[in-house]
Amino acid sequence: MGAIRNIVILTGAGVSAESGIATFRGPGGLWEGHRVEDVCTPEALARDPALVHRFYDLRRAALRDVRPNAAHTALARLDREWTGDLLIVTQNVDDLHERAGAERLVHMHGELQSALCAACGVRERWTDALPPETECPNCGTFALRPDIVFFGEMPYHMDRIEAALAAADLFVSIGTSGAVYPAAGFVQMADAYGADTLELNLERSAGSGFFARSELGAAGELVPAWVDTVLAAQSTQSSPMSR
Repeated sequence: MGAIRNIVILTGAGVSAESGIATFRGPGGLWEGHRVEDVCTPEALARDPALVHRFYDLRRAALRDVRPNAAHTALARLDREWTGDLLIVTQNVDDLHERAGAERLVHMHGELQSALCAACGVRERWTDALPPETECPNCGTFALRPDIVFFGEMPYHMDRIEAALAAADLFVSIGTSGAVYPAAGFVQMADAYGADTLELNLERSAGSGFFARSELGAAGELVPAWVDTVLAAQSTQSSPMSR
């Protein structure tokens, strides 16, 4: 492994699957028994707000029964110990990275434990049920919705993510399908800026061919081993004997 300083990590559903959280698209393209078009689009929210709110209420409640796994814990350790720049970009809407202790983190697709006011734009931490027409604590309108980036909406933090990719020496994708844009295009962006690229995934993704290296296996095994290697290399680089 060459000397690296700045790392960008993209995590997807495969990271949280080992904690018991269903991957986004299951058999038949369904998500928890629903078509994505029925629960994750602006049109679905307008057509059947009760269904959409209930769907995310159930996902939010399910977080109480899951725990971070070895992959989350390893990335939190990297966050604590890596002395260079680091940004963990997650497509996941759960809070398992935070519960493991990661701080240099952004949620590009929103968060289950957050409510967004469609009227005033304020975000509120939200851990309970969120029925349709819940009053916004900030503006008093009844326009709160799940703070989830629906298909057709712009992901969050794109300026920060693109700046981090431009400065990265290493881009790592963990547990992603490689099929959902713009995240699926991050590897090509990082490569264009000269970063090394690595995929850690249970199986080859739709974007595997764009990575310099791919390692296949469970995230709970691959990620801790990779973090050990990266931190060992950092220790060697910073040792007076290596200068």
